[in-house]
Amino acid sequence: MVPEEAKKILHDSATKGDVATFQTLVQQDPFLVDQVSFARARNLLHIAAASGYVEIVKIVLYVAPDEMRWWVDDQGMNPVHIAAMKGHVQILEELLQHDLSPAMERLHRGQTVLHLCVKHGQLQTLRLLLEKLGDLVRAKDDDGETILHLAVRYNQIEMVRYLVESNKIEKLTDNSMGKTPLDILRESSQHTTTFSETEGLLLRLSDQPFLHVFREITGTTMVVVALIAAMAFQAAVNPPGGVWQDDTSSHMAGKAVMASSHPKLYKLFSRANTTAFVSSLLVILLVAFRTPTNASLFVMLIWYTTLVSMASIGVSYRASSIMTNPIETQTPGQIVAMVVSVFVGIVVLVAVYIYMMLLYSMWKRLKQQHEDVTIADRIFRLFYQFQRIIERVVVN
Repeated sequence: MVPEEAKKILHDSATKGDVATFQTLVQQDPFLVDQVSFARARNLLHIAAASGYVEIVKIVLYVAPDEMRWWVDDQGMNPVHIAAMKGHVQILEELLQHDLSPAMERLHRGQTVLHLCVKHGQLQTLRLLLEKLGDLVRAKDDDGETILHLAVRYNQIEMVRYLVESNKIEKLTDNSMGKTPLDILRESSQHTTTFSETEGLLLRLSDQPFLHVFREITGTTMVVVALIAAMAFQAAVNPPGGVWQDDTSSHMAGKAVMASSHPKLYKLFSRANTTAFVSSLLVILLVAFRTPTNASLFVMLIWYTTLVSMASIGVSYRASSIMTNPIETQTPGQIVAMVVSVFVGIVVLVAVYIYMMLLYSMWKRLKQQHEDVTIADRIFRLFYQFQRIIERVVVN
């Protein structure tokens, strides 16, 4: 058993960086190093790693290079965790010089040493660890959260910027609650000074930075869009004023009465009704149109059945409109042109999206090569400012 006096001298010399005294004690009795323990079940390497004295750490590692690194305190942390939490880069390099395994040990609730760096705002130790443990960046804790989730939750803008701009994280992932870091950000206060920049950074990782806004339309909005489609369909089948019940020399049974009594007004009504139906159908399609990757066969079957159903209601709508429209008011060319123009608009939006993503790829490549990215960066930022405006208009 180590005498209390020797134990106190060891502790004081390690915490104060008194290398001479510490080295003298260790030389007199090398077994002191791995025999002594302190409060919170910490050993000398814990104490030295927390204090930040590299020379003390080197002495301890020289005397007991293996077992000291694996020793965990009452919080489940080994000396590597302590050094990372305290931001001691040089000590961390010493501890990981010959063995990276202690850095892979999980903490409470499955958190990694990277989670610990983020929680305590230690960007420099995070950088070092990611250089040595790159694959650990995707690790999730027991709540399914990556270090990006945690960086957003703790408002660590420097961490978020580093993870995104250095391409350490390639895409947003869901935690166990189905929320991405972007979802967590938007649930927090949007009045912070870093909100706008953090949002712009996270949008770069979105799988579809522009079209994703359509998938975030609220349930209430979807109900309204579906109601518009249903009303438009009903109006096509049973137009205002009803339909003629019998055949005469001036009209045919089943044709719209309004087309005979107010032909100009009926043409306007028909075009507006068709526009409402097609546009609402397109909104529903945009919201639902997500290829179900990694989905079960049952889910894929439901998804494709939905698409078939939507196509069928379009055909039904067209058949109903032909049935109720008199021959003299039927303008299929105009209807086709209107539908085509809507699709052309969608194609143009997709083309712009692809072009901007190409610009973004160029920007990332230049960033990695440390070249001048001023122009590309400005274009990219303008694009995301425009996207945020569109998103707020659509969602709100």
